[in-house]
Amino acid sequence: MTEDGSIDTRSRLLNAAADLIAAAPGEDFSLRAVCDVVGVKMPTLYHFFGSKQGLIEAVIEHGFDMYVSAKSSSESSGDPIQYLRMGWDAHVVFGLENPGFYTLMYGKVRPGYSPEAQSRPSEMLRSLTSRAESEGRLVVDHEQAAAHILATNIGVTLRLIIQGRDDPELSAGVREGVLAAITGTGQIGDDGKRLGHSIIEFAAAHPEVLGTNETQLLIQWIGRLGEGEGRR
Repeated sequence: MTEDGSIDTRSRLLNAAADLIAAAPGEDFSLRAVCDVVGVKMPTLYHFFGSKQGLIEAVIEHGFDMYVSAKSSSESSGDPIQYLRMGWDAHVVFGLENPGFYTLMYGKVRPGYSPEAQSRPSEMLRSLTSRAESEGRLVVDHEQAAAHILATNIGVTLRLIIQGRDDPELSAGVREGVLAAITGTGQIGDDGKRLGHSIIEFAAAHPEVLGTNETQLLIQWIGRLGEGEGRR
């Protein structure tokens, strides 16, 4: 078997396992069924993965490789909150397009355990919330903001996979609710700080209204006004 042939066979086994898992989430799957789909014998599967658990871990790792690659290829808007919004949508799309991988990545729950590969997208998320915190855009610390986003993003995606269809209104509604909560725009009081947060986040979400450069200037100006208010 050539090197390219080996890589192709390994990938086909991974995809076959993911498809079987997606067809019956939460249920066990047969290694023989995986081999039958690909058209190979059991020794070939053991050659690549060693055991059933080895196959499962490889499926999870491959899923996160695909996910991180898709996320990394997305262009950042330059605005951390807007990029959080884009990242949420990309997360949902990945889950719906790859339910077999996703249910293993985030749907197989074991108390006190998370796959090592899961730390990579989590770190990408914390990097964005850290940027938002440094710009004064959050009303919670960046770790808490990342936890809010990750928990709800996973929950919505799993719900949509269970439904077997997309629900853009549900996803957008939960997404905006979470962003409003971490940016302090969910409740607009009499104080200028909350009003400023609301204006900033609306402008960041709709840069086409003022233009990209003008939007960034507005965010900077309101941020300075907020700093001045805090020193009074």
